[in-house]
Amino acid sequence: MGLPNFLRALRPASPPAKDEAFELTFDREQVRVAVKRVASSRRFTLRVRATNRDVVLTMPKRASAKEARAFAERHAGWVLARLARLPKTIDFAPGALVPLRGIDQRLAHVEGSRAAADVDLTSAEPRIRAGGDVAFFGRRVEDFLKREARVDLEKSVADYCAKIGAPKAPFTLRDTSSRWGSCTATGRLNFSWRLIMAPDHVLDYLAAHEVAHLRHMNHSPAFWRLLKGMCAATDRAEAWLKANGAQLHRYGGG
Repeated sequence: MGLPNFLRALRPASPPAKDEAFELTFDREQVRVAVKRVASSRRFTLRVRATNRDVVLTMPKRASAKEARAFAERHAGWVLARLARLPKTIDFAPGALVPLRGIDQRLAHVEGSRAAADVDLTSAEPRIRAGGDVAFFGRRVEDFLKREARVDLEKSVADYCAKIGAPKAPFTLRDTSSRWGSCTATGRLNFSWRLIMAPDHVLDYLAAHEVAHLRHMNHSPAFWRLLKGMCAATDRAEAWLKANGAQLHRYGGG
């Protein structure tokens, strides 16, 4: 007896390729299954990542790719149920509501204008507007959000570097799904641009968190003392990210 339609494998037809990932069709939806081999693992496990809207299959290091695919297929019902619970993605399209610094903004396309996206201060409703070809509207909105993120992070990073007596640290904006910020051994900081959609105190906290790593490259008691001494909103921001952080990846097809 063949597999149900929603379990028919798409690319590749053979077991997982060298990139340790494969695709299945679950209820007519293509789902990427990322394979993670772990030496200490004794069994197969599955988890659905809300940020990527994909599936991670953890497996023993020496198990076969064929077994990995079969395990994912057997647990199609579980995968489908989890995927169904994920919030719907919201494109950067005219009429959509997108948060900026924690406040929902209505996206508006301005016909006949070539202006870049900005906040419409003349509107009674909080609104982000952009002109140009509507086909590029989403990109213009995303570019605007990234510019705003850079402005806010520039200020917060500079302020916190000054507090610990360090030179202003350079930083890069990314779109990571696993972490909101990071600090390299060379002192370069990285942040998710999506923090601009969170309330102000959340972005400010992440800046403080990564700057604190310039002094302590760990999460030791000394690190937390320094961080909480600099940023009074630490616990409140951590709680907000735990409750709402994944939602930020809904926007723009996250």
